[in-house]
Amino acid sequence: MNTDINERIWQVVLLIPEGKVSTYGDVAHKSGLPGAARRVGRALKGLPEDTLIPWHRVVNSQGRISLPEGSASQYTQRERLEAEGVGFKANKSIDLNRYRWD
Repeated sequence: MNTDINERIWQVVLLIPEGKVSTYGDVAHKSGLPGAARRVGRALKGLPEDTLIPWHRVVNSQGRISLPEGSASQYTQRERLEAEGVGFKANKSIDLNRYRWD
């Protein structure tokens, strides 16, 4: 069953267009798992390092990267988002009104 849930989550993440982001909660809702934002995080954490699933397009509900400050993964996520044209505010958050995928 966990594999099925992961697959549903990954399928939704695959749909997030380049230059857009989605929150963990949004992905959960679109996966048929309302209220399961943390479950989305676990599914993404389990992805292999060489995945083609754009995990970097998923941020928290405040438009921030949830990975540990200063970590290589946090740097990679920000770098990938900026390469896609996603801008960050001075407080390191993303304007969800502008970049959020509906």
